[in-house]
Amino acid sequence: MKQYTANLLVDGIVQGVGFRPTIYRLAKVMKLNGYVRNMGNIVEIVVQGTYDDIKLFIDQIQEHKPIRSEINNIHVDIHEQTTPKYNDFTIVNSSNEISGTAVIPPDMSICDECLDEILDTNNQHYYYPFTACTNCGPRFTIIDEVPYDRKNTTMKKFPLCKHCNQEYTNPLDRRYHAEATCCPDCGPEVYLYKDGKIPTRDPIRQTSQLIDEGNIIAIKGIGGTHLVCKTSTDDAIEKLRERLGRKTQPFACMTPDIQTASLFVTYTQQEKEVLQSVAKPIVVLNKSPEYNLSPQLSPNLHNQGVMLPYTGLHHLLFKYTLEPAYVMTSANMPGNPMLIDNKEITTKLEDIADYYLLHDRKILNRCDDSVIRFRNNKPSFIRRSRGYVPKPFDFTKINTTKNILALGPELDVTFSILKEGKCYPSQHIGNTSKYKTLEFMKDAIKHLLKLTRTDKIDYIVADMHPEFNTTKLAKELSKKYNTELIQVQHHHAHAASLMSEHQLDEMVAITADGVGYGEDGNIWGGEVLYLNNTGEYKNHGGLTLQPMPGGDLSTKYPIRMAMGILYNIMDTEELRNLMKTDYSDYFKYGEKEVDITLKQLENNFNTAQTSSMGRVLDSISVLLGISKNRGYEGECSMKLESVAREGFDLLKIEPIYEIKNNKTLINTSKLLYEVVKLMKSGVGIDEIACAAQRTLAEALSKIAINTAKAYNTKIIGVTGGVFYNEYISKVVKETLTNEGYTYIQHKQTCPGDGSVSMGQCAIAGWKTQE
Repeated sequence: MKQYTANLLVDGIVQGVGFRPTIYRLAKVMKLNGYVRNMGNIVEIVVQGTYDDIKLFIDQIQEHKPIRSEINNIHVDIHEQTTPKYNDFTIVNSSNEISGTAVIPPDMSICDECLDEILDTNNQHYYYPFTACTNCGPRFTIIDEVPYDRKNTTMKKFPLCKHCNQEYTNPLDRRYHAEATCCPDCGPEVYLYKDGKIPTRDPIRQTSQLIDEGNIIAIKGIGGTHLVCKTSTDDAIEKLRERLGRKTQPFACMTPDIQTASLFVTYTQQEKEVLQSVAKPIVVLNKSPEYNLSPQLSPNLHNQGVMLPYTGLHHLLFKYTLEPAYVMTSANMPGNPMLIDNKEITTKLEDIADYYLLHDRKILNRCDDSVIRFRNNKPSFIRRSRGYVPKPFDFTKINTTKNILALGPELDVTFSILKEGKCYPSQHIGNTSKYKTLEFMKDAIKHLLKLTRTDKIDYIVADMHPEFNTTKLAKELSKKYNTELIQVQHHHAHAASLMSEHQLDEMVAITADGVGYGEDGNIWGGEVLYLNNTGEYKNHGGLTLQPMPGGDLSTKYPIRMAMGILYNIMDTEELRNLMKTDYSDYFKYGEKEVDITLKQLENNFNTAQTSSMGRVLDSISVLLGISKNRGYEGECSMKLESVAREGFDLLKIEPIYEIKNNKTLINTSKLLYEVVKLMKSGVGIDEIACAAQRTLAEALSKIAINTAKAYNTKIIGVTGGVFYNEYISKVVKETLTNEGYTYIQHKQTCPGDGSVSMGQCAIAGWKTQE
């Protein structure tokens, strides 16, 4: 019978997930000879046998691949072999030859088998927090370069002991080439610290005791550091808020298991599945009627961010406490990146943390917790990071020949790399107006370029805003790489990220958020766009432009924004009296500031123009007395949503439309004036809040429907930070589907700014495709 040799190149998430030992076992069972190895960014398999056996073997790879792996392609070359070349099947050493495009696996939560071993008194890994295997543990946060071998990770500092080496070198063991594997004899050490190491036999147990006593602990994890305190009483959380200067910002919490979570939140089956998934993200869930955690955890909100333990250390922490949950919030000062270096942790948090639980394994790539919220029973990312990055998106229909680097906007930034038809969004970077965060971004770009083996960049993409640090950095990089700079309008990029996720050729998009630099020099944030796969778009309307007296001051003190919107409809003295009578304490300088703001509006001095829906929602929130000022991004709108949930959804506010420059615009001055009149007439603020949200949602939907009719398309999508709002998303979906249109929303990407860089990549890819 004729013998054949097959050369297989397997592309996807196939390194660091136990792929080679799976291939080894499969080949042995089928009695095929050859070898398997990591080769640069992919896995190479060479196998000999009959033609039918080789074809069956290839089919079996798909069927029996490891649970954490993902195969994008298997490139097959089969040729007749007259003389047998191999007499066995082996796993050979990795090659540095570069083939394909790297897909590094994301960090994975501890698997059940490793967790069982941690709790087994007779096991080598008993109570050892860094226990891992090929099915779990850190990946992206420890890798320095490909191929994914131990010598290319931060685990190279920890030579394997005899016991671990036996597991590591046995192809039949689940720890075969598990690069993060280790045990108490050879792995990282965890220790409690305060002005030096604290002598203790069980630092994790003592940490739990310190937390339960009301202390704040900085705990170093796999991708960063958390600030941790108890949640059953107010005192520890209030202390943490005071030290961080975060008076009202909600904190996420970690709870030991799904049963305990059900004591204070509710969840659907879909939410439960995501909460328990291998990524273990934070999931924003509705508080239950029996919610028994401190109200200081997420003040004046109807929902709570919750995650389950994803490391052995987390599980062990909860073994020693009766607390239903611990606060787990990123250890960083506002706007700055999360701390990862032991010395920085202890020095920069010395006025915040009472103690530190540290370890001596280096975090190479910081990676914040991912955050997911469900809308219309579908998940979408508030932050796509740990557990998902650097998994790429399929851009083969967009561009397979150009290497593109897109730098995103300024807040909640990620960057993205497009290479060989795959788009790699980075981990969460943050606010690049801060120097430290911008430096983190520069380092992260270098590292992801290295991991993806991207030596040449064909295009650099940036936002249109001239003052963004990312725009300035893009200009620097375009000179460095001697390549063209493409600038993309902010909301066009929002819409393109949604369109590329769903692999569409065209769509109409409702884009609604806080701020985006428009092509006319104004601040956009409530637009209806048409876009297609040529990389072009057109603005067909949305919200009217409104004055922002004091510019950015109107975002921090939204009463100024409300005053600017009402200025276009109310008599000056009527507006002055309203502000001084009902809202003087909402202004930083009281009544005097009311007069100053009016002068700014009268003289059009330091008064930008914006169509932002986020600013309109903030204005409604302050006019209804729900918020006074903004302590964190989205606070006023989030509290408005929570209050609106109590309304009966019976009140109607009719929108007023205007036509300007061939665009249909919603008169938001009229809407806010109706809000004021209804409140003065004694209507409940929950009813008004609900009605105002519905008016905006339905009015934008109607403009989108008319736009879709003009282009003869049936697909309308929603994007932008406003569409984290569950009620607004629901109303838009109902309005569109009732008229026979297909509604789409983000599922694997972010409605907010976290996926703008991906949209930038898509637009540049469309514009430059050959």
